[in-house]
Amino acid sequence: MEYYSWILTFHVVSFMSWMAMLFYLPRLFVYHVENIDKKEFVEVVKIQEYKIYKYIGNPAMWTTILSGVAMLILNNSLLTQDWMYAKIFMLILLVAYSLSLEYYRKQLEKNECKKSGKFFRMYNEQPTMLAILIVGYVITKSFSILFSLIVIALFTFISYMILKPKKAKN
Repeated sequence: MEYYSWILTFHVVSFMSWMAMLFYLPRLFVYHVENIDKKEFVEVVKIQEYKIYKYIGNPAMWTTILSGVAMLILNNSLLTQDWMYAKIFMLILLVAYSLSLEYYRKQLEKNECKKSGKFFRMYNEQPTMLAILIVGYVITKSFSILFSLIVIALFTFISYMILKPKKAKN
């Protein structure tokens, strides 16, 4: 337990770095698809997309996971608490989201992505929802179905508002 606080510090900083990529990469995707006709701009964005995923996001994801596993090994009593299982489930969703960004990045790199800027704007909101749930569980050391449902409902509404068609002006 002597090193637990240092591992926790590393875990939190790794998580922050990973979240930075998860927040910014979909925004780059928006710029990419909405400026597809500007070849020079798109080429610069492709480099940014690659570097933020490969040099920041992916390493930060793995260091977050590995430091989390180290903390669980040092303090396995955490695995007796419901909130930890909720956190791990949200973490699995966050990892899936992160891997999906690499999928879209590769499609965009090959100019094969058919998703719109509106889609990526909506998609950009999802890691925020997962982060709120994860941080909520960790801070309160509890799992609240009501809290979880409220956050999910709020982000479902936000996603709907982003995706809904705009009304035509008269």
